[in-house]
Amino acid sequence: MGNWREHPWAGVFPATLCPFHADESIDEDGLQTYIAELASVEGVKGLTCNGHTGEIMSLRFAERNRVTQIVAAAIKATGRDIKTISGVSAEGSLEGIDHALAAQEAGADAILLMPPHHWLRFGRSARTAVGFFEDVASAGVDIVVHQYPAWTRAGYALDEMKAMVQIPEVKCIKMGTREMSRWLFDYQELKKVDEDVPIITCHDEFLLPTLLEAADGALVGFAGFVPELIVELVHRALDGDYAGARETQKKVEPLNRIVYAFGEPSSSAHQRMKCARWLMGKFPSPQMRRPLRDLGAEEIAAIRRRLEDLGYECVQK
Repeated sequence: MGNWREHPWAGVFPATLCPFHADESIDEDGLQTYIAELASVEGVKGLTCNGHTGEIMSLRFAERNRVTQIVAAAIKATGRDIKTISGVSAEGSLEGIDHALAAQEAGADAILLMPPHHWLRFGRSARTAVGFFEDVASAGVDIVVHQYPAWTRAGYALDEMKAMVQIPEVKCIKMGTREMSRWLFDYQELKKVDEDVPIITCHDEFLLPTLLEAADGALVGFAGFVPELIVELVHRALDGDYAGARETQKKVEPLNRIVYAFGEPSSSAHQRMKCARWLMGKFPSPQMRRPLRDLGAEEIAAIRRRLEDLGYECVQK
């Protein structure tokens, strides 16, 4: 792949949060301010909106496109050459094509293509899985593969991913297998098929091990929470500065416990992330979109105490 710093699809890609007003409408001004802050962080290669971190499942189709418009415009206003990636969640190929084209029209440089969620219940054949990507790729929009955990029925087998990286529109894989015994092997095997397609980790809860073993970057919600720390961690790891990466990890790990609570990324983790940034005065509101409910006062107080114990100032009382 050459120098990872020069590759357009390697490095750090924060998955972004989405702010809401008390009436659950999108806080467009708050979103613009948040995106401008993330986009200004040196080392960020692109921003991914409408992912699970951004509560895509609670957004209407038009709202997803509006979020993409705001993100693309906010990035453009910074003058920085970084990518806008928009999540696409669709149950069928035709719907997926429609969503991909709409995201592109709204300003996205690429889409993060999630698997159809009915696969979680019914499964699918390899032909169907690869065919879905071929179908959506026919729209001519660049694609980031969203690989789900191996324990789900929507995760892709190695042979399926080998076929996907041969689709010209597929630019990288957001690798979320959470199957650490296969992590290095899968990476090596995929590189044999196309060495130039980056494999970027989305293992927020054990980010450093995946980076040190085999990865070309990270697409994680944690980078939408503390972008400077995650850029520092990823860059040190990819540059082979293991001692420096471990020093950064000492700052990241206690924040990881607050957000992920020894678990995988989840709706509750995204709630804690949004709440923590709000407490620190870096996000307009902790408001979630239904069906998620806001955190209770006791949990918010606990997050505040833990942040303050780490030396972070909480301006919201």
